[in-house]
Amino acid sequence: MSSPKLPKAVCLMVEKNNLVMAIKTLAEEEGISMDEAKSRIDQYEAALKDKQQLKLAKIANKQGLATPSLTTPTPNLTQNQNQNQTQHSQPLNIGNDTHPADNSNSHHNASFNRLHSGLDQRLDDMGYQKPWLPYWVKRVAIIIAVMAIVFWILWRVFG
Repeated sequence: MSSPKLPKAVCLMVEKNNLVMAIKTLAEEEGISMDEAKSRIDQYEAALKDKQQLKLAKIANKQGLATPSLTTPTPNLTQNQNQNQTQHSQPLNIGNDTHPADNSNSHHNASFNRLHSGLDQRLDDMGYQKPWLPYWVKRVAIIIAVMAIVFWILWRVFG
């Protein structure tokens, strides 16, 4: 089924994720039911997401990054919620000297450490070298130097 092209105003609403207003506007403008308007907007939105995925894949290929397969569907929010519920519903192994809050805190620390090590590994793979002084240290040193010079000039002029 090939549906006629969507009006430009409706396309803009879809691109800005204002789907409810887009459905209402399309239904009013073309005199169709809300279900038909929703299905046409869903088709347009799917096509738009496919175009964005292709653009991202092209950019990633140009940069030499590995691209995820475009044929795998993205999981919906309900699947993610079910996975999170099953992860949290697993019983915690709590010893005599540990507290449940400590165990969840260690889980978050472990997750953060995995994320941090993965990021470090990714930066190493890209050939990124950490600067000797962090950017904020340089910025603070410049601010302190400028303040010292200004105070020294004021002291010489008025002192």
